[in-house]
Parts: sequence; structure tokens; C-alpha cells
Amino acid sequence: MNLKPEKTKSYIKKALSDDKMRSAVSRAASKAVEKRNRTAGEYPYWQTMREQAHAVKRRVMENLDDFLLQFEEKCRENGIRVHWAQDAEEARETVGTIAAEHGVKQVVKSKSLTTEEIGLNRYLQKNQIEVTETDLGEYIVQLLDQIPSHLTAPALHLDRKDIGRVFHEKLGVDYTEEPAELLAIARQKLRKKMLNADMGITGVNFAIADSGCLCVVENEANARLSLGVPDVHVAVMGIEKIIPSFSELDTFLKLLPASATGQKQTVYVDVVGGPLFPAIGEGARNVHVIILDNGRSRILADPQLRETLFCIRCGACLNICPVYRQIGGHAYGWVYMGPIGACLIPQYNGISAGRHAPFISSLCGACAQQCPVQISIPHHLTRLRYDVAKQGYTAWWERYALKLHAFLCRYPLLYRALTWFPGKLQQLLPGDMRFPAPGYTRDRALGRFDSKGFRRRFLKMQRQQDL
Repeated sequence: MNLKPEKTKSYIKKALSDDKMRSAVSRAASKAVEKRNRTAGEYPYWQTMREQAHAVKRRVMENLDDFLLQFEEKCRENGIRVHWAQDAEEARETVGTIAAEHGVKQVVKSKSLTTEEIGLNRYLQKNQIEVTETDLGEYIVQLLDQIPSHLTAPALHLDRKDIGRVFHEKLGVDYTEEPAELLAIARQKLRKKMLNADMGITGVNFAIADSGCLCVVENEANARLSLGVPDVHVAVMGIEKIIPSFSELDTFLKLLPASATGQKQTVYVDVVGGPLFPAIGEGARNVHVIILDNGRSRILADPQLRETLFCIRCGACLNICPVYRQIGGHAYGWVYMGPIGACLIPQYNGISAGRHAPFISSLCGACAQQCPVQISIPHHLTRLRYDVAKQGYTAWWERYALKLHAFLCRYPLLYRALTWFPGKLQQLLPGDMRFPAPGYTRDRALGRFDSKGFRRRFLKMQRQQDL
């Protein structure tokens, strides 16, 4: 699946016509919100944890260079080889170089949005290296040649019948839609891949600066097998994944699972502090970490938008978003979707390619209320909308309409006259007929003009209060 953010308008139209997908996404997202709210409500200090996490992320971003250098030094002391990658191409080539160095032919990969971001799977396949996703959701969308449709639930847009057909067509097994049987099929296929792999690739949820350790959280043990069975483990992380120490990890390990899946704790918390084989005689002999920039430094340079780097990829903002629930993840045209994706797409891909993303939002503010690290997403979306407009990527009629509005606002009498006229004209329309609005009334009803108008109502209410 080769999606492009500049084509998101066509993806949205396609998504809105797919009632089955919309139903699956809305149903799953609603359940996730219910679980999240229930679990968060069981923490009497939930808001305090959010504030603490926000403060930690802010301190890290304001001193990121120092924390990264400390992390690099400690990793090297632990026997972890550190690689720096300025962009996606350099990151892919670094993985390719490591694979060539160790004669890698088969790779297993746990769920990692950062590797999706850099297009790592296609790169490895072009270099005749077999790569298999080991997270169940990722494995399903890989079989379909798709990208994830959700940050934490990659196959959220599919139901069990869809998955049964995928396994039947792609794996050659008998059709079944029973979850336990589908899980058994996937386990049988993936376990063989894990045991025969030469390299395991993972993402990093949190990188501990003062100890040089990598933390990966999961529920299926696939990440643990991917990083612990093959001789070579490669972790790919964005520079924003740093936290200062293990002291802060506890807060994030409560916030992340509750926000993502409604759990108080993920099933597995994997901490990698270096090659395991020298210590116990099994596990990875070589551990590499690739620290990726890929536009993050540019975001970091903006005092306001750097807050979007606080994201811990829980997906809570997607689950609550009324727009995401109607169009799903693929409509955004990139690997990051939903409200936080709408913020990241134009920043990573440029305003030209990502010009539509900031407008895929109702600005209702629910995402900011759900965010475990208190990212003010609506404010960032309005700022990015301003950037899009400033660079001239809005419709010509919209620009002239706003100029006309600005002109009228400078002349109150003219403004009152022109806003009084539509209300009177409306009275001539039959019944409940509304004025046509291009690109609007086809899909939703345009409200009727108030015949009295806001100003007259406001002045009347003010006079009544003064009495």
C-alpha cells in the first residue's frame, strides 16, 4: 500500500463510502475509550501523573542534546552499538549494513511505527532479505500489503471474517473465523519464523538516558522473542523517546497501557541493557540501536510545535476523535493518523504534501482531554492551519471570502446591513429550505439564519439584565 498524504481527500471519500470499515473502527474505538476511562478513573492521582509526564517530556526536549549524549555513552558502556541516522534513507542503509555484516537472510520484526515511518520492510525485501511482522495485527496488515490503520491496533479496521479470509487466501489454510483458531494459525506460522530468524528488529517505547537501556512494552511476547532469540537485535528509535531515568518510567508505564488498551499494565515490559548471550549463554550476541532524527530536530526548533514530540503513541486521541471514527487510519495517507497524525504529517512531510491533514479535525478538544501527556493538539492544529494558509494552500474563494469578511468588520454599519439581508431573504424561501453552500449542503444541513440576529438578541438580553 503506497499512500500519499497529498491525496487524503480522495482517501476520505473512499472511506466514507465503506460502511463496513467505518462500523468496525467506530465500534473498536468506542470500546477502547470505555476501557480507558474506566481504568483512568481507578487512579485517584491520574491527573497528577499526566502533569508529571508532561513536565518530564518538556524537560527532556529542552535539554535533548545532553540526554542523547548521555544515553549514547551509557549504551556503549553496556555493549550496545549506537548508530545515528539523520533521515529515513540513512536509517535504512544502517540496517542494511548491519544485516550484511552478519549475513542476515531472515528478519523478524515487532510492532514499530518508526520502522513504518522509514519504509524499512520494503527496503529489506528489495535487498532479498525476508522480513516478517510478529505482532498479530501487523502480521495481518502485512499479508494485505497495507500499513497500520491505528497506532496500537494495526488491524482495527478489519473484523474476524476479514481476517479469516486473509489467512485462507494468503496462508492456504482452511477458512475459519473463530478467534482462538485464527490465533493458533498465526502462532504456528510466526513461531517458526522467530526460531529461524537471523535478526530481530524492534522499536523503542522509552530509552533510559542515565543507564543506556531500551524499554519495549507489549502484550503478545512477540517483541520479547524478536529481541531475545536471534543473534542480532536492532532497535530503531526516534530521538524523542528519551526519558531521564528509571525513576520516571513508572509514571509512563501506568499512563501508556491505560490510555492505549485500558490495561493497568501491559503483559510484558522488556528492558534491554546490552547483549544477553555473554551473561546467560543464550539470546542476542549483538545489540544495535539506531537513533533517528528524520525531521524531529526541525520540529524541536519550534517552541510551540515541539510539544507534538511528547507523544508516546498510545492512540487515545484516535479512539476519542469523531473524525477518525468515521474515516479510519488509512484516509490520513501516512503511518501516523488521527489527531496527533494530523499534527505530525505536515511537519514530517512538509506543508505542501501535508496541507490537508490539519483540517481533518473538528477541533472539539476531546483529544487534548484524553492525551496522557497533555499535548494541546487543537492549538497545534490551528497553528498548522495558519501555516498552510500563509503558504497559499487554501482555495481562492476562501481567501477572498476572508478578505471580504475582514473588510466588513472594519465598517460596522455595512456589516450590519449585509448580515441583516440574508435573514430577510431567507423568509422568502419555501418551508425549511436552506441557502445552498458549495461543498457543504450535499452532505449536511446548513443552519438557517436567525431573522433577528445575534447583535439584536444580545442587546435585548443586556437591557433586560440592567433592569
